[in-house]
Amino acid sequence: MAFARATRHRNFRLFLIGQGTSVMGTWLTKFATSWMAYRLTGSELVLGLVGFCNNAPTPILAPFAGVLVDRWSRRRTIMITQVLAMLQSAALAIFTLTGHMTVAHLIVLGLAQGAINAFDMPARQSFLRQMIDDPTDLPNAIALNSSMINVAKLLGPVVAAALVAAVGEGLCYAIDAASYLGVLASLALMRITVPQPRSQRGRVGDQLRDGLRYVWSHPVVRPALLMLAASSVLGGAYASIMPAVAVTLGQGPHTLGILLGAAGLGALTSALYLAQRSSAVGLAHMIGNSSLGLGVALIALELAGSIYVAAPVMYFVGVCVMMTIASTNTTVQTVVDTDKLGRVMSLYAVALAGGVPIGALLQGAVASQIGAIHTFALSGVLCLACAFAYRRALPSSPT
Repeated sequence: MAFARATRHRNFRLFLIGQGTSVMGTWLTKFATSWMAYRLTGSELVLGLVGFCNNAPTPILAPFAGVLVDRWSRRRTIMITQVLAMLQSAALAIFTLTGHMTVAHLIVLGLAQGAINAFDMPARQSFLRQMIDDPTDLPNAIALNSSMINVAKLLGPVVAAALVAAVGEGLCYAIDAASYLGVLASLALMRITVPQPRSQRGRVGDQLRDGLRYVWSHPVVRPALLMLAASSVLGGAYASIMPAVAVTLGQGPHTLGILLGAAGLGALTSALYLAQRSSAVGLAHMIGNSSLGLGVALIALELAGSIYVAAPVMYFVGVCVMMTIASTNTTVQTVVDTDKLGRVMSLYAVALAGGVPIGALLQGAVASQIGAIHTFALSGVLCLACAFAYRRALPSSPT
């Protein structure tokens, strides 16, 4: 089947099964952490601070991690990060179930997860090439991976809302900790036949600068990563202050589950669309179009006086955010030299994971002054300006 042609590769099938289990658990934890932070404090600023700490270490450490990922075994690196992430989720579960959880615990353990992600993200993304024997199937593999993530993004908040309402946040964390066993099993069962190109050894700083020069000189990769960074700051952190919108529109975690589930459905729609494409041609233009759509959707939240308006708007926010993320990922992985892929994907991680904590902190601070809905509208206006600048910077005939 053309839609799922990448699944003919055994290693990638194993990856989807194991990763699918884990990502579902990850979204349970994301929901539980966001809801617990707001439940404990009732503060939009704390929501933004917790969201910032969950992601802040990633952009700081990822550029250096990318150099090391190009040297190390990517499979072994992912296995180590999964064990550490399992321990982090187990700690969240223990503190919550024993009644000792505080905002300080959420912040410290969030910082730990961000540090783990700094190594996991470039290793995982660049490892996709080794799981796929036929390079022409790589765009489909990236799209299917995004689809799997967004199925979890769609179902996770709904399941988490039910669990939190019924038994509290602790079970969400415990399920997440157990889910990492699936990833570890799938990685152990893989038979890797595509060798990992080794970058030349040298000083980490020198290789990092080499990667930065490569990205800055590339006419497609540079504007794509800059646009991803802007979209992440202005729109990618929407989940961090969404509990404040949910409280305004309805009661309890169910409303938050509906809003995040709607965004997840939109993201899944984008991923499924990209999966049925036969090539990466035209994706650079699509990044600009989806960024424009994100700006419009964020502004449209001003009209969201009820859940019946907010949910469809969040669906389009999800469509545009995922279209930007997945299109950038596919474009970068298609055009970047293999021996520099770990370093470039680490900069992709900086743009994506770095923008989210900055956006969460800024939006939380602004929302505490003018309200969450007006904050989204302001972000939308700025996103439109960045999208127009991106379109002007793009080469006339991009990949």
